[in-house]
Amino acid sequence: MKTNRAIWAMPILLGVLTVVGLLVALVGDGVWDLVSVAALAVPVLVGAWYAFRPSQSPH
Repeated sequence: MKTNRAIWAMPILLGVLTVVGLLVALVGDGVWDLVSVAALAVPVLVGAWYAFRPSQSPH
């Protein structure tokens, strides 16, 4: 059985990355634009990876 930490670690991390990316995009400029793009790209890439990976059916 998974612990709460194991269940919620990735969703919380992706949420924090999203909030950081949005805040940096609002207040930063220059190199901070790249930081915001990277922070916002990670949740999108993780979602795409889970959406397009082959399904693993039980035997």
